[in-house]
Amino acid sequence: MYQYTEFDKAFVRQRAAQYRDQLERNQQGILSDDEFRPLRLQNGWYVQRYAPMLRVAVPYGELSSAQLRVLATIASDYDQPTHKVFSAAVDGQAKLSGHGVKLTTGYGHFTTRQNVQYNWIPLDKSADVMDLLASVNMHGIQTSGNCIRNITSDELAGIAPDEIADPRPFCEILRQWSTLHPEFAFLPRKFKIAVTGAKEDRAATAWHDVGLHLVRSSDGELGFKVLVGGGMGRTPVIATTVREFLPWSQILNYLEAVVRVYNLYGRRDNIYKARIKILVKAEGQKYIDEVEAEFQRILQQDGAPHTITQAELDRVSASFVPPLAAHCTVPTGESVATKVSNVLKAAAQDDVEFTRWLQRNVAAHANPNLRAVTLSFKRLGHAPGDATAAQLNLAADLAERFSAGEARVTHDQNLLLPWVHCDQLPALWQAARKAGFAKPNIRLLSDMIACPGGDFCALANARSLPIAEAITARYQDLDELDDLGEIDLHMSGCINSCGHHHSGHIGILGVDKDGKEWYQVTLGGSDGSALSGAPVAGKVVGPSFSAAEVVEVIDAVLNEYQKLRIPAESGKAHHVHETFIDTLRRVGIEPFKVAANSARFVDTHAA
Repeated sequence: MYQYTEFDKAFVRQRAAQYRDQLERNQQGILSDDEFRPLRLQNGWYVQRYAPMLRVAVPYGELSSAQLRVLATIASDYDQPTHKVFSAAVDGQAKLSGHGVKLTTGYGHFTTRQNVQYNWIPLDKSADVMDLLASVNMHGIQTSGNCIRNITSDELAGIAPDEIADPRPFCEILRQWSTLHPEFAFLPRKFKIAVTGAKEDRAATAWHDVGLHLVRSSDGELGFKVLVGGGMGRTPVIATTVREFLPWSQILNYLEAVVRVYNLYGRRDNIYKARIKILVKAEGQKYIDEVEAEFQRILQQDGAPHTITQAELDRVSASFVPPLAAHCTVPTGESVATKVSNVLKAAAQDDVEFTRWLQRNVAAHANPNLRAVTLSFKRLGHAPGDATAAQLNLAADLAERFSAGEARVTHDQNLLLPWVHCDQLPALWQAARKAGFAKPNIRLLSDMIACPGGDFCALANARSLPIAEAITARYQDLDELDDLGEIDLHMSGCINSCGHHHSGHIGILGVDKDGKEWYQVTLGGSDGSALSGAPVAGKVVGPSFSAAEVVEVIDAVLNEYQKLRIPAESGKAHHVHETFIDTLRRVGIEPFKVAANSARFVDTHAA
């Protein structure tokens, strides 16, 4: 993973010191709350429904075990609200739901953008937390505000078998370029960039303001395919390809043009129409022409000031030092395939659950003697993506023992260990199972994405977590989950789409009707992965449903899928049923819409 330079370390420490001074001046009354607000937001500090929320940046998802332990310390020592604040939150949620609620403290939350959030840290402790983060080169810089946010990537970056080139050095160059960029500190709206270097898009690039794909030209030259104007929210839009090929050395100059034109023409009079997707959708080719003209001006008049030299790329690439695990070799005379097969076959004979875990939680690696292993943070009694202090420490232990001290936050709110020796998989399985991280449900229905929703977020119309819990409770049978196959279920508590409901095969959106919580269901969305196919927004199946109806609706939709799917051919090894998304696309949405609406309770009215 990236090795921080002395400049990186000093920068983060100085930023933490600057924030402490700002906080102290606010507490002394020298800085008003209105003056302090943009300063704290620039460091990742929100004020949510009941308490402050901190968003910690995890650039392109990489975490060291030392960083995980500091995140655990923050959860145990600082994610603890006062009794008054916590009591008010419990009372408020009880009034909203009409019954008792379960709110917990002392944990971190993995987000879909590879960050970590905390929901209960008192603001007067925030500077102490920033100092603690800085001790392991972490921060909250630009995780909020109308600026270029944390750069995200594929959790398999640098290790994927289908990788054209490692995107992480480019992600880091982008991070350094965008951090405190003076021209782009106050854009019309927030701005998100995702980068992938693989043939399969596992970074959902088409749903970002800018999506970058590393590609090679016909003569082998490395460059980027550039997508602009994707996004979710009230108006879901798939990004437009504005460049099929751009030489890698020019990516910063080109992005200067992309963001500069947006900064100049993006709407500032309406927050709902301020994202770049609205500008690109409205102006079309005119926007692209403006970007190309600005790019040429940057090249010719400004002298292409942000051209990336080979020496600079080499310098940053050298900071991504592969661990010793990446250099392991197979004993002479024994093929990788034979060794792996023998080790895993012997272990699987001892435990059938191990076989299931191998199929679901273990992914191929560019080094055939290694594997990437996902630790599942989706289980009954825990909100998707939540990790207690104890669990963060356990994850750090596993990273140190099995993955050269490195873990990665995934788009699906889990953790991935990227450097696992094949012959250590049985031992990792046992250790992960003991820690509670070995549920073999990766990419299955219960491996859902969900935002914190109305339990914490001031913007939410409805709560996500109780619905997630109810669905998880209903689908506990692993045989049933395996039979249903790979299904992306994404849930958001409001139209801002932090739970990416638009891109779910099944999407659930919390809506408000006369002060009550209702839920809209969409079907057929895609994030652009190999399983899902081309990126597309899901379609609404009808009027919204009450909270009590949602599980019944999911049941009805999946029962319809089981009736309509092309079944696996009996007697054929490794043959599986037609997937949910493929069945939906083959037969169309109408039978699923009928099934969903048939699940309504007779004595309720749709929103």
